[in-house]
Amino acid sequence: MTVRKTKIAPPRLTPVRPAELAEDATPDFRRGGRYDGVRFHRAAADGRELTGITFADCEFDGASFNDAQLRGAGFRDCILAEVYAPVLTAARAELRDVEIRNPRWGSAELYESVWQSVRVDGGKLDYVNLRGAKLADVQISDCIINELDLGSCAATRVALKNCTIGSLDVSGARLKDFDLRGTELRSISGLGSLAGAVVDGDQLAMLAPLLAAQLGITVA
Repeated sequence: MTVRKTKIAPPRLTPVRPAELAEDATPDFRRGGRYDGVRFHRAAADGRELTGITFADCEFDGASFNDAQLRGAGFRDCILAEVYAPVLTAARAELRDVEIRNPRWGSAELYESVWQSVRVDGGKLDYVNLRGAKLADVQISDCIINELDLGSCAATRVALKNCTIGSLDVSGARLKDFDLRGTELRSISGLGSLAGAVVDGDQLAMLAPLLAAQLGITVA
């Protein structure tokens, strides 16, 4: 018997290499403002109203966005390192060609956002709400996430590598080339929407009793 290996399309990630950047240690962030080609060092925007703000070819070397209003914000060709936000409010934000390094987020409201070619490396996130989001070419590596809500999202070429996820919800999600291999999953909701996901043998063993219960199968 010949076993045919399934081909999995990995995320197509564009390297982020901002050009020569201007330095701004004390930025005056404004609602709807646009910032191009700037490096921000330990920027603080806690509690600021920043709806619709746009960053292009920027780098954040440490930043605090706790309780800042970032609805509809845009980040393009940006590096976000050591971003701290116990409360992150960024619904309908757009991230394209972005690297996020070692974030520390508590409750992150990112529903209905758009992520295209986004890499997240390291960090610890408490609750990440990506319900209704559109994710394409996304890789999250070596990250601890207590709750990840992907309900009703569309996710294509997404890989979770060496992560620990306490609770994953994919209810109503549309998944394609969604690679979970190597990630520790403690619980999953929305098993009926796992079509398009790729798991390893250990994950399948964990899922087996949950799938049996959903299908009404009795294991004796």
